[in-house]
Amino acid sequence: EPQCSVVTGVDSTKEGKPSNTEPAVTNKKASENQETEKQDISDPVKWGYDLYPERRGEKYKPSWTSVLFRGEGREQHDKLKCEENVYNCVKNSPLVKLMLGALKSSGCALDIRRHIACEVCDPSVSGGYDPVLNQVVVCQNVARSKGMVQGVLTHEMIHMFDYCRNNLDFKNIDHLACTEIRAANLAHCSFLSAWNQGDASPFRIQQQHQECVKTKAMQSVLAVRKVTEEEARAAVNRVFIRCYNDLEPIGRRLRRNSLDMEKAYLEATIYGYY
Repeated sequence: EPQCSVVTGVDSTKEGKPSNTEPAVTNKKASENQETEKQDISDPVKWGYDLYPERRGEKYKPSWTSVLFRGEGREQHDKLKCEENVYNCVKNSPLVKLMLGALKSSGCALDIRRHIACEVCDPSVSGGYDPVLNQVVVCQNVARSKGMVQGVLTHEMIHMFDYCRNNLDFKNIDHLACTEIRAANLAHCSFLSAWNQGDASPFRIQQQHQECVKTKAMQSVLAVRKVTEEEARAAVNRVFIRCYNDLEPIGRRLRRNSLDMEKAYLEATIYGYY
């Protein structure tokens, strides 16, 4: 299944995020650190830009085989369809509306014209969150149905929520692993998803769900960071218990083909997410 991931490195200022006023630091060491951080963020392979070429100004050029066998080469049509699906989810999806309310209540209201972008991405990913521009990326060439767009929006808005509320540092692999655990837990690993991923059986369902979350989170970390599988797995294991048990703002693990989304949306006002 295509991955959803964080697009790039963290920026110290973010539109829509409350910030504390701090004295300006002008010493030489601080300047050097800022320059190093800028260089780190500009590394496309390290921070995931290679998966999202339009993030760095490149024009997607499909090969003739992609045009012939995969139906590519119709980017403008795909963009319009993607934007239509995004609008439909914003208006009608209980899960997306819950996340919109949670972001608004947290001081990070989302404007779909500013904070959601449909773009052509590497086929290995279906979406991403760019904390530098504070944007959710929906991969128009991969997430073609309303159901997939709903999943991408929910997954990436959990990252946006974590960045807004929890001061995430996406350069810290433990922070990255935590938000990927939460997104997989709340927006991906139903029993059927776990079964398709090879992490479920009719027995030990709870333990298999946890394995699905760990696998999904590890894959997402690997998708955007130049680390080994062992390093990604170690980061996931270090933070797993705390992050797996954090169900904000949805409040429950969603079962497929159930009323869990509607119930979570109705319960949101109880917890101040309106």
